[in-house]
Amino acid sequence: MTAPGVNDGVRDGLPERDVTERRLHPVTPFRRAWAPVAVLVGWAAHDPNQAQEHLTRLTTTTLLIALAVIVPAAALYGFLSWWFTHFAVTDSELRIRTGLVFRRAAHIRLERIQAIDVTRPLLARIAGVAKLRLDVVGADKKDELAFLGEAEARALRAELLARAAGFAPETAHEVGEAPARELLRVPARELAIALVLTGATWGALTAALVVPPVLWLATHSVWTVLATGVPLLGAAGASSVGRFVGEYDWTVGESPDGLRIDHGLLDRTHETVPPGRVQTVRIVEPLLWRRRGWVRIELDVAGSSNSVLVPVAPRAAAEAVIARVLPGVTVPAKAALSRPPRRAGRCVPFWWRGYGIAVTDTVFVARHGLLRRSVALVPHAKVQSVRLAQGPWQRLWSVADVHVDTGADKTVTARLRDAGEAAELLRGQAERSRTGRRDARPDRWMA
Repeated sequence: MTAPGVNDGVRDGLPERDVTERRLHPVTPFRRAWAPVAVLVGWAAHDPNQAQEHLTRLTTTTLLIALAVIVPAAALYGFLSWWFTHFAVTDSELRIRTGLVFRRAAHIRLERIQAIDVTRPLLARIAGVAKLRLDVVGADKKDELAFLGEAEARALRAELLARAAGFAPETAHEVGEAPARELLRVPARELAIALVLTGATWGALTAALVVPPVLWLATHSVWTVLATGVPLLGAAGASSVGRFVGEYDWTVGESPDGLRIDHGLLDRTHETVPPGRVQTVRIVEPLLWRRRGWVRIELDVAGSSNSVLVPVAPRAAAEAVIARVLPGVTVPAKAALSRPPRRAGRCVPFWWRGYGIAVTDTVFVARHGLLRRSVALVPHAKVQSVRLAQGPWQRLWSVADVHVDTGADKTVTARLRDAGEAAELLRGQAERSRTGRRDARPDRWMA
């Protein structure tokens, strides 16, 4: 199996220089040794009654013998998985060979790398190792190298980005990590208050506190209550404590290879927003944040799973960061967004007031939502297609929706516009997109 961007070992018609394959950090076998244990745990979770019956039949001697077999087998599996995993950097690609029974060879073209994230889970931080995760154009999931020593991981990341930027192989390892300038840091107190003022947090917590007692009164079944209550408690924790732990010490910095994002209380993550690959920027404004003037910035990035740029920040600071993501783009004022005609209320009562659009020289802007406002900005150069949709009820009231599709397989919609305005918007946006793509700067690392 080969990843996107495979080549045949030559570049520009010349054979590549000999390369040396490298192994991962020696701590890696401990991570992979859990696989056989996870199989047993999964079987027990799938059929707990049968698992309990088997355990009650086992004597102490049998359990000790089983442990004496399972532990060495798990250790051997981890060691062999590590031993048969290699990676190498050639003049044009990163090669990763993995697999103990089923072999997999990934050949990743360097110019197709969009982002390289450095992740350090808590136990990895203690052991002094890190994980590299690579976003590649055309790949459905990220390839990763887990684990490498922290210094080796950062050096390899810098070398790969330098190669992707076009530096010669002989000098790429000397370039080092590009310097970064801090643009924004989210204080822990501000993050905690923002999570408390988020409706999703209270909704999940209310469901976790109300649903289990109701189920107990209705069924008197402990298993039903546990099967429902535990996931609800998990969702409540993920939307509050989980988000705080994951978004703690959120820092946004600017460097030649894109915007750098560092965050995490227990697991530290070092992400990069690739330059020129941002398709859509969303300014999200929950109801309870408005008095404080806070917003959340989300992204759609082609070829990357990075989706959050700023978890919470004052609007002015957030807009300053947006200006670095989308050079030359100014966020339109609220008054500049025009609402649909009043007859749109016959299609969507009351909520139609939350819709609005604006079109500037650089971006297409669409707003939706009353309680949780969301304003999406799409650069004209990133628009892949424009569509007009009009259902039978919309035709009756002469309104229509205009859908703008981006390169991240996402759609931004201007809803319930006047039919004539929608037709003109369709024609005008198609022309603006052609002009924007012609004048856009190339998507290039360290350009």
